[in-house]
Amino acid sequence: MPCEGCMERDNVSTSATMEFLLLGFSELLCLRVLLFLIFLIIHLLTLAGNMMIFMAVLMEPSRSPMLFFLCQLSAIELCYTLVIVPKAFLSLVAAGGTTISFLGCAAQMHLFVALGGAECFLLATMSYDRYVAICQPLRYAAVMSEGLCLRLALLCGLGAFSMALALTVAVFRLPFCRSRRIDHFFCDVPALLHLACTHSYAPELALLAVCLLLLLLPFLLILASYLCIAGALVRTASPLGRGKAISTCLSHLAITLLHYGCATFIYIRPKSSYSPARDKAVSLVYTNITPLMYPLIYSLRNKEIRGILRKMLRRKKIAQVN
Repeated sequence: MPCEGCMERDNVSTSATMEFLLLGFSELLCLRVLLFLIFLIIHLLTLAGNMMIFMAVLMEPSRSPMLFFLCQLSAIELCYTLVIVPKAFLSLVAAGGTTISFLGCAAQMHLFVALGGAECFLLATMSYDRYVAICQPLRYAAVMSEGLCLRLALLCGLGAFSMALALTVAVFRLPFCRSRRIDHFFCDVPALLHLACTHSYAPELALLAVCLLLLLLPFLLILASYLCIAGALVRTASPLGRGKAISTCLSHLAITLLHYGCATFIYIRPKSSYSPARDKAVSLVYTNITPLMYPLIYSLRNKEIRGILRKMLRRKKIAQVN
């Protein structure tokens, strides 16, 4: 029995011509200019910070595995913000919201989930790198070879891409209500599930399955790595060695807590607890503030990054003098 207010999805041409309306921040018309300027500054700082780390690591001839993974993390953050932020800017410029096509919405959601999932897998890979460096230091160079790092990076991307594709197909096969008004600034999964004209729990089960694979599985791997690291640190007699080991893990732990805190709040919960205003506020932090914090955390906490950035500044000064 079809639900009232649902659109017909029988013919093939419907999805090609259908559009969604992203309401964005239409309820904050008086603050549009201020919000636009704040988001623009944050976006430019995020791009500059992640691009600086990406280029600095890329130009370094002798890259450690952690720097290689950090370069990939910066690339993911650059793509991540470019997928979300332009539409958010448009929603601030347009008073009544901005439209996005069916395929455009599906592509945005797929890329957003894939990049977020790749980041989860990458954080798990970085925790394994720290485990090998602290628990098996003599075998570190042999275990974390360049070939293994490349395979792990490729596996992170392909695994997240395929799981995100499965979730996107499951969500966009649903019948959507005729209003097609998404109370968000991008095509997020909970917002689209809330728009679906169905009382079935199957879409939520698909989201839960993907969350278990993209969020819970990497989190358990990170937890296992740090439990092994903690055990090794307890057995370490030297306080200096223990302090150095903890220092190398702090930046990774800070980023993991930031990433998992917001992602868990948004995606691992029932559909009935969905709140558009609260979700938009958390998504603002998730898509704008955390990508800005990553380069700040790593540039302040990581000695290798600080050394590379100092070398870059020295080269720039020498070039200017010459």
